[in-house]
Amino acid sequence: MSPEWLTAIGTLGTFLVIAASAVAALLQLRHMRGSNQIVALTECRETLESPEFREAQTFVSFELPKRLTDANEARKIAQLPFVDEYQAIGTVANFFESLGLFVKRGIIDRDIACDAWSYVVLRNWQALAPVTTFVREQTSPQLWENFEYLAAISKRFTAEHAGGDYPRGLERMPADRSLMDLIDRSTD
Repeated sequence: MSPEWLTAIGTLGTFLVIAASAVAALLQLRHMRGSNQIVALTECRETLESPEFREAQTFVSFELPKRLTDANEARKIAQLPFVDEYQAIGTVANFFESLGLFVKRGIIDRDIACDAWSYVVLRNWQALAPVTTFVREQTSPQLWENFEYLAAISKRFTAEHAGGDYPRGLERMPADRSLMDLIDRSTD
């Protein structure tokens, strides 16, 4: 075999080794991205399930809308920075601001985030909309814009999956109406 052929075969072999290394590196990067996403999802879930955050969310979602109908309470809310129980507003909005940033930048997949949390995001956004508008006018129009982004994609996701997202063709589990029947019998 001539030296030119040996050189060509060696060059081809080197190319194949480099190409295989590049493919392996890309697969490893994809695996690392998936691992990072799992870590981010786990931390978000742990925050959402923490007693402190649940308490803040309960206040924002259920108590705050009632208080916003009272002018005296509205004046208390308008005192920036938020104090006392109204600190829950910042706790909830800032968490969803961070989650929205993670989704917007691709650290957390948007479909996964929306599938898991769109209802919670929308409930909190709607409860905070009057406060968000007020605070933006008082401070910065960009405040909580990643939270707004997350709410917008959650709204779209909810509309696109209005009938649910259960896999087509997969049999549903039978409904257990025993609790409903018990409640119905107890009200008779």
